[in-house]
Amino acid sequence: MAGDRGAVVRVATWSARNPWRAVVGWLVFVAICVAAGSLVGKNKGAVADFRVGEAGRAEAAAEAAGLAPPLVEQILLTAAAGGAPDPAVAADVAARMREVPGVDGVGEPVASGDGTVVRVPVRLSGNPEQAKAVVPRVLAATAVAQAAHPDVRIVQTGSASIAVGVNELQGSDLARTEAISLPVTFLILLVAFGAVLAAGIPVLLALSAVAGAVGLYALASWIFPDAGGAVTSVIFMLGMAVGVDYSLFYLKRVREERARGSDAAVQAAAATAGRAIVTSGLGVAAGLVGLYVVDDVIFSSIATGAVLVVAVAVAGSLTALPALLALLGDRVDPWRRRSSGRFATLLGPATRYPVATLAGTAVLVVALAWPAVGLALGTSGKDTFPRAVPAVAAYGELTAAFPTEGIAHLVVVRAEPDARAAAQAGVDRLGAALRVDPVFAGSQQRLRTSADGSTWTLAISLPERENSAPARASLTHLRTLLIPAAFPDPGVDVLVSGEVARGVDYAAHQAERLAWVIGCIALATFAVLAVALGSPVLAGLGVLLNVAAVAVSWGVLVLVFQGHWAEGLLGFTSIGVVEARVPLMICAILVGLSTDYQIFVVSRIREAVADGVPTRIAVREGIERSAGVVTSAAVIMISVFVSFMFMTQVELKQVGLGLAVAVAFDAVVLRVLLLPAAMTLLDERCWWPRPPRVDSTDRALSHA
Repeated sequence: MAGDRGAVVRVATWSARNPWRAVVGWLVFVAICVAAGSLVGKNKGAVADFRVGEAGRAEAAAEAAGLAPPLVEQILLTAAAGGAPDPAVAADVAARMREVPGVDGVGEPVASGDGTVVRVPVRLSGNPEQAKAVVPRVLAATAVAQAAHPDVRIVQTGSASIAVGVNELQGSDLARTEAISLPVTFLILLVAFGAVLAAGIPVLLALSAVAGAVGLYALASWIFPDAGGAVTSVIFMLGMAVGVDYSLFYLKRVREERARGSDAAVQAAAATAGRAIVTSGLGVAAGLVGLYVVDDVIFSSIATGAVLVVAVAVAGSLTALPALLALLGDRVDPWRRRSSGRFATLLGPATRYPVATLAGTAVLVVALAWPAVGLALGTSGKDTFPRAVPAVAAYGELTAAFPTEGIAHLVVVRAEPDARAAAQAGVDRLGAALRVDPVFAGSQQRLRTSADGSTWTLAISLPERENSAPARASLTHLRTLLIPAAFPDPGVDVLVSGEVARGVDYAAHQAERLAWVIGCIALATFAVLAVALGSPVLAGLGVLLNVAAVAVSWGVLVLVFQGHWAEGLLGFTSIGVVEARVPLMICAILVGLSTDYQIFVVSRIREAVADGVPTRIAVREGIERSAGVVTSAAVIMISVFVSFMFMTQVELKQVGLGLAVAVAFDAVVLRVLLLPAAMTLLDERCWWPRPPRVDSTDRALSHA
């Protein structure tokens, strides 16, 4: 460990002494990452990579038998003046669609029950990922048809067009988030440091870390396939958070060294803040690596991107940052200095009345976290995606006019040759049962058989919303009652997929992994803290604080998103669940950031104790000395996370709110009240098995 720390100091010191080489080297490194990522491109995850649970096995079986459900886009026609659309217009639309490359077939126009809406089914070729490439061409043909027939409203919807539209909306949302968070971050830094250059450096370094990480992520996707979606958002969110954090801590230490009259302040900071940044980066990465335990391509992608951006941010903090500070010299100093008196006021109750402070904060944690007991996981569906996406809005029109064209359960039946007769009889029994079962009243059945007669698929239309309680109840009814009754023979394999089953199975998969992931993250975090702080007692305390922050975050998510009271305030429609990926995502990111704070704050206290200051006094001094910069870092993180609450997708709103609340609670309640109260009570026992000593190892952990 000492050798590793020596290497860290040598790198940072060399950068400070050779600033132009270090800055140019950093820019070249980022440029190479971006160029390599652009040239190689991302390795998109295959459809099979996203399959989970019974629904995933059913889809794989159907695909292997050549019975995968066709990818169909629906073109809807509605007469602008009311009444029935002109059949000639529908025929013209169908003819136009047949000419589009990538269209595998066009069905006959079908009128709704009242005749006011006509749909033209357009079958796309290829798998779902390939179909996304065809969608723009079909959309263009739809637009041309609309221009040719202004008296008829022509819109398009389907799984592929909805996916494309949601991805485009997410991209525009992310651009807006960047436009909000970057100037806000700069203004906060300007207030914190009082100097334009000092405010600009962290932002520029964070952005360069994000750019470099995005390029490296493209290369890494050839090992861990890219799941798309929220990965870029997470890279930006975390890159801005840790990139700005590390710059803040380093800058603060440089200023302290200059205030002491050091002629080599940047190099001296490398021996303290630089080493601690590396330790902190390991702590953040340790929390993120736990996401690989989920065994899910989406979480593997998020973990890969997040670990890379943290690593790049650490590298920039040891090379480009000390180089820039050496080049700019005193120009990064503020025109005024801030007082930490207000933090002394806040610390008073915690250090004078530690038992009462612990009891009060514990009650607050339990009160805010208690709603998490009712945490329900689910997934968004076509009917709950933002209606700002035209294809999503058109989907609502489709299901209103053609209820059986919405979601469906897909029953997949497989049998070996000696059990095929039993399988066929079971399919017949299931079909008959569905026709008389009140749960499936109004449903339609579509039966298909594979060419070799070994596999059957039975699509059962469902005139319900994808995430509704009736839809989930119908899945349970089908799996637990109807299928066992129809297929008593053990030689027949029966699986159920479809939109509802896919969401239910995915949520169940996340719930099953939750305890394992939390356990792995807790153990990894404990190990990093124990090594960094030299105390298993403080490592255990750090893990408890992390758990408290996560629990509070989950509790607030349940209060806000599983109810309806905040819909107008935050601009969402509640479906009564928290998105299945959100709790684990928040847990991994938050634990990493909380560990970051724990190392920065406690190592200040440790430095004072190593200098001979009693622990009770060192707690107050250490937190007072670090509170200003930690609070500034927390405010910046909160501003970045809050910006995600302005995104249209509910999942990203939940991530933004959960992280913003948790970081605020961590910085204000846990680090300023609970941590000093606990350490005051523990006193010298904090440092078991041995107190800190005045040596280079201890000094290496002291920083802003």
